[in-house]
Amino acid sequence: MARRYKAAVAATAVVALGLTGCGSPSSNNGNKPDSGNGAITTQTSSIDAAAKGPAAAVPGAKNGGTLTVYSASTPNTFDPTDTYYSDSLAIGRLLYRTPTQFVVRDGKSVLVPDLTDVGSVSDDKLTWTFKMQPGIKYQDGSEVKVEDLAYAIKRSFARDLYPNGPAYQMQYFKGGDTYKGPYVAGGDKFDGVETQGTDTLVIHLTRAFADLPFFMTFPLFSPIPQAKDTKADYKNKPISTGPYEFDTYTPGVELKLKKNPNWDANTDAARHNYVDGYDFKWGGEDVKTQQQVLNSNGPDASALNYADVDSTLVPQVTGDKKAQLVSGESPCTYVWQMDTTKIPLEVRKAIAKAWPYDQTWKAAGVSDLIGQKASTFMPPGVPGYQAYPAVTDLSGTGTGDAAGAKALLAAAGKTGFEVSWYYDNTKPISQQVSQVRADALTAAGFKVKAIGVTTADLRTKISDYSAPVNMAQGPRGWCSDWPSGGSWLPVMFESHSVADQTSWGMQQDKTVDAQIDAVANMPADQAVSKWAGLDQAMMEKYLAIPFYYTKMGIVVGTNVGGAQGDPGAGMPAFYDIYLKS
Repeated sequence: MARRYKAAVAATAVVALGLTGCGSPSSNNGNKPDSGNGAITTQTSSIDAAAKGPAAAVPGAKNGGTLTVYSASTPNTFDPTDTYYSDSLAIGRLLYRTPTQFVVRDGKSVLVPDLTDVGSVSDDKLTWTFKMQPGIKYQDGSEVKVEDLAYAIKRSFARDLYPNGPAYQMQYFKGGDTYKGPYVAGGDKFDGVETQGTDTLVIHLTRAFADLPFFMTFPLFSPIPQAKDTKADYKNKPISTGPYEFDTYTPGVELKLKKNPNWDANTDAARHNYVDGYDFKWGGEDVKTQQQVLNSNGPDASALNYADVDSTLVPQVTGDKKAQLVSGESPCTYVWQMDTTKIPLEVRKAIAKAWPYDQTWKAAGVSDLIGQKASTFMPPGVPGYQAYPAVTDLSGTGTGDAAGAKALLAAAGKTGFEVSWYYDNTKPISQQVSQVRADALTAAGFKVKAIGVTTADLRTKISDYSAPVNMAQGPRGWCSDWPSGGSWLPVMFESHSVADQTSWGMQQDKTVDAQIDAVANMPADQAVSKWAGLDQAMMEKYLAIPFYYTKMGIVVGTNVGGAQGDPGAGMPAFYDIYLKS
């Protein structure tokens, strides 16, 4: 599997920098007063197979106007095949329709049909069939064909061109481990996908994948006509099936969207198009644009910033501007992982005993508004989460026990064991967090080697599993791809996760693989209660130090209505927003 990262700071760097929100359903998502320090609630997974367009109206919604959207972070691509960052996914829902889609109802994530129904599976669980609904058009008025869906799926296997998108299909789809996409000789033929007639998409699997209808909400399943595939250039002007299309685009700076005249609300159970357009502006300093939004002067009254609210602004959003806070929950967890191939178990236990949880929380500037201390890998927002008794010294709280850690090291004959990691030496917060941890581990008898690198180099460095360090390689955090433990345990802890660069702990254990596969192969409603037991089993291996579960806390202008957390991204559900005047 590939990377599921946070919007404004990639999860590979976020433990050091600490600050944005990915998403999950929340009972208090919305722009209404909220202290932001409530506990994250456990969610349930739901499917409404009978849902049809148009989507239920947002109470009080009005039409018209342009919504300005700020963020310092810049989406790296809008090619649907290559999209896996939270902000790109959230923006993409305005542009791309997919076989299935999520909506937010009463603070919960509900899967509904979109281009197709939610699918039916064969008795042996290896063949899924999806029926397309008729009358869907691209922005140019041409008809969406089932062959376009099949082609888009084949395109996702061209990993040399599109390396950043999700990769579950490579492990679950029949022939996915060897198929190289439609651009190579013989690429038209792929055993994993076929079409039947004019309206039927069939997916063949190598093993059961009960979560497939959830996976098919990703934009890699957005149809692309083969004749209009411009490969590397497609990201600059993708063809829309959603309520909006590209107007003007300056990569890294600004994207303006306008209404797609060929989108039909009567066919769409998930989206609205209340505003006339969106103006996404990237690269500005978040604290500055967040203050602009809070001040709401002129056009900033019709604006929002989708990065988590800066800690310096918390007094305002919990005070006289609390109505401008959109708060919610997020199925993401930040960790500090340990390489089991380089650090023995007894040493990992000593690290855990010395760990300065409270000092790190303070140094990273995390507040209760945007985080909750973690003691599990799966966060509470994921169905199947259970708050099992904290594994020794992995509770997420406390100042660390240097003397106890030193004793464990001595008993293991490892006094002076070297621990090493990368940190961003251009950011004060990253420097502070690294120093706090270095001080605690030095006091516990470790030799510490903290290697400072630039922001530009950090993501590359921590993604290199052969790098000369033994802690804190990426990903340093993870967010659910859909509301299920199936997008956690198989991704982080099976042997393939090392090659996929999604590993927590770098373990390669066939026994663990079999245990995880056994649960993953169960029907979704049976598997949900099994994931927590595996989560605890992984925690007991001391593969990573849990840091915190994220919450969403963003600010909106005084003229913005309908804002609520998007369960797929921990960002605003752009498709529900309207302007009050």
